[in-house]
Amino acid sequence: MSRGISLSVVALVVGVMAPGRAQAFCGFFVAGGDAKLINNASQVVLMRKGNRTVMTMSNNYQGPPGDFAMVVPVPVVLKKEDVKTLPMDVFDRVDSLSAPRLVEYWEQDPCRPRDMDVARMAPPSPAAMAGAPRRMAKANDLGVTIEARFTAGEYEVLILSAKESTGLETWLRLNKYRIPEGAAGALAPYVRDKFKFFVAKVDSKKVKRDAQGVVQLSPLRFAFDSNELRLPVRLGLLNAGGKQDLIVYVIHPEARFEVANYTNTFIATNLEVADQVRHSFGAFYAELFDATIERAGGKAVVTEYAWQTTGCDPCPVPPLTPADLATLGMDVIDPTAVAGQPPSGKGPVPRRPFFAGGASWVLTRMHTRYSKETLSEDLVFRQAPPVMGGRANWDGTASDAGAVVGQGVNNFQGRYIIRHYWTGKVACKDPQYDQWGGPPGNENDKPVPTAAKGLATAPRGKVALRQVVRSPVPLLGIPASPPPRRQPGR
Repeated sequence: MSRGISLSVVALVVGVMAPGRAQAFCGFFVAGGDAKLINNASQVVLMRKGNRTVMTMSNNYQGPPGDFAMVVPVPVVLKKEDVKTLPMDVFDRVDSLSAPRLVEYWEQDPCRPRDMDVARMAPPSPAAMAGAPRRMAKANDLGVTIEARFTAGEYEVLILSAKESTGLETWLRLNKYRIPEGAAGALAPYVRDKFKFFVAKVDSKKVKRDAQGVVQLSPLRFAFDSNELRLPVRLGLLNAGGKQDLIVYVIHPEARFEVANYTNTFIATNLEVADQVRHSFGAFYAELFDATIERAGGKAVVTEYAWQTTGCDPCPVPPLTPADLATLGMDVIDPTAVAGQPPSGKGPVPRRPFFAGGASWVLTRMHTRYSKETLSEDLVFRQAPPVMGGRANWDGTASDAGAVVGQGVNNFQGRYIIRHYWTGKVACKDPQYDQWGGPPGNENDKPVPTAAKGLATAPRGKVALRQVVRSPVPLLGIPASPPPRRQPGR
């Protein structure tokens, strides 16, 4: 079995699972000198089959360019081969594929023969990480032992054991790390339980910042066996810079997932929105998401996507490839299913549906946003029955706004629609409205939908939902806005 680290939210949180243990244990950032490091967004992929889970986590941080490290309690001494770094693009693909999407439709000529549209618009498919030793403080005098040392990617890793949490805190401070307030107390239970501590120091010369000063570190992946699927998040709050955004993707052979210890809710979907939303889709969705969390009492996990991995409709990016799934853990969880497939990013990758064990897997996307005041427990996940929502009918019309129904196959997505109603002449006696397609002259085209990404930093308080949502959303107190009047036929 492979063991490694996982990163949690709002500080780079990392955790590890031991065989048969039901929990992963998170950590926090420690910075050189008086530097303060803040993390505000995390993404986690959990690939699960039976009791086997492969966890991959991606985090960003904001802070000074000096070297810093992550400190994480782990149940065993990790070895170099236990830790694997992944390319960033795989997270980008999973994010883009499952993100809430904005679609755009044009109403077709209402006098166009209906059978032309029937032939043109077929029903959608239902399945559619050993460097050289450094001079350290007198670790043994503090009850701290350096159990292992190695490098992986931009990470220089130490595995420490400690007899007392105060000795570990002193060791870190003597080695010029500034510990978040309350860290020793938070780590004390793990010291009592004889856990080790994973310290992954990051070489700032090996990482890059974006225009906003945010560094995205290479994702880290590990595998474990456990009866319970649990994600630790509380220790990450030690680096909290305000509210923290967490997106969890679960990939499973058969089932979608939900949380077992918090309120579950679905994002309102199939909502018609005003044309102006195209210029502020991220801000619009952030407002809708925040309103959904608030309506659920502030302690909820929102399901944004649950779909078979073999397809999507509409697709912002192509479905996940065999190489994508191998990178995320299929090489560990079901190696026979990916035999012969090139590693992600190496060699030609066939863009074809992925089948393992004769069936399509399910990708579930869950999203929450929380603070120290709203989080009291780690997240525990359970299987949930399939659902459908956010689909279009064969003729381009939408199902009931916000509706989520039970279904034999998971086909749920957050989908938002800009509609351009017919304003041309109506030259027939019996016009047939609500036939939707591409723009005039390209009616058969399906414009690529826009995915809502970077939601943790999306501007908030900039969009008034009542002014831009035209569909009724009773749970949020949003009334229906009638469509424009059409001309009568003649």
